[in-house]
Amino acid sequence: MTKDLYARHRSVLPDWLALYYEDPLEITHGEGRHVWDSAGNKYLDFFGGILTTMTAHALPEVTKAVSEQAGRIIHSSTLYLNRPMVELAERIAHVSGIPDARVFFTTSGTEANDTALLLATAHRRSNTILAMRNSYHGRSFSSVGITGNRGWSPTSLSPLQTLYVHGGVRTRGPYAHLDDRDFIDACVADLLDLLGHTRPPAALIAEPVQGVGGFTSPPDGLYAAFREVLHERGILWIADEVQTGWGRTGDHFWGWQAHGRSGPPDIVTFAKGIGNGMSVGGVIARAEIMNCLDANSISTFGGTQVTMAAGLANLNHLLEHDLQGNARRVGGLLIERLRAVAAQVPHVREVRGRGLMIGVELTRPGTDEAAPEAASAVLEEARAGGLLVGKGGGHSTSVLRIAPPMSLTVAEAEEGAATLERALRSI
Repeated sequence: MTKDLYARHRSVLPDWLALYYEDPLEITHGEGRHVWDSAGNKYLDFFGGILTTMTAHALPEVTKAVSEQAGRIIHSSTLYLNRPMVELAERIAHVSGIPDARVFFTTSGTEANDTALLLATAHRRSNTILAMRNSYHGRSFSSVGITGNRGWSPTSLSPLQTLYVHGGVRTRGPYAHLDDRDFIDACVADLLDLLGHTRPPAALIAEPVQGVGGFTSPPDGLYAAFREVLHERGILWIADEVQTGWGRTGDHFWGWQAHGRSGPPDIVTFAKGIGNGMSVGGVIARAEIMNCLDANSISTFGGTQVTMAAGLANLNHLLEHDLQGNARRVGGLLIERLRAVAAQVPHVREVRGRGLMIGVELTRPGTDEAAPEAASAVLEEARAGGLLVGKGGGHSTSVLRIAPPMSLTVAEAEEGAATLERALRSI
């Protein structure tokens, strides 16, 4: 059955549409932190549909909200007043930390970042964008143009002039040997030098934790230091919170808050987890920035009633059950457990992350050379043991990406760590 579906997939979908596993997996249903495939096999899900199933599979509150809203009306577009959209926008504006915030809903993180770039370039009247090396911001023409990860950038053509800044990866590159304070100082000096050689940029866009890049991050405070430089020059700061938002990092509700001493970003983008699987993305910005466009615009599917109902129910559940606190506690235990395992596995260069956003970087033993074949082998072995994880990384896909639903229990964390330990030892 799965082989037949794979053949049909190959015959009608693009060759570049990536699939995991030598024998691709069809997931048919899920509950809590588990999913089942078409053969009836059960898996502990440590990737959550690429960080999208944020709270739990088949969360009753979300399922009920979707069903009830679908029974009334599914869609009308933004040309009509939309109560669920207004209610979710009010909640998001309140928790955003941005004063006088306005919220615009999209259907994906790509579209959210695309909108943020439109706002920033229009507001600043500049098409120059600062982005981070090893970054990923989506698959549209503009977001590919600012993505600093070769593996996810299929063209060098772009409507934007993009300049790449140091700092997104702490343990690689020319400043890796420095301590945190000197690392930040060196990155700021590099940014100042770069700004001296270009026309004023519109914005810096940065993921607080680089997702596709392998869950890498700078020392806390780097983006606050950047923000001071940018603010003096009127350059906007866009925080791409598509993967880091809603408390996944445990310590903070937004990833930017680890760098927040100089205030919130000018623009925040979000997506993935807020819909718990429904297509919800969006942009938060100060009113003067959001309202800077001088032409009409709508969104046909952004903010549609059924996805807004899902997002509101999901956000309420997350806040009422303190899933941020759970991510901090259970994620901390999981990271320490994996670091203990890594100390005994020569292929593991580093275990890094925050909360329930953890990367395990694999290299050839005794070197810093990426080992994508080892990552693929571990992915297969983990699946055989009943565990689903993801892959990523800047130089190659040699980082295991671990991001389970934020309701993960201690027992499930232990179970997943034990399965991953067996998979790692198998290489």
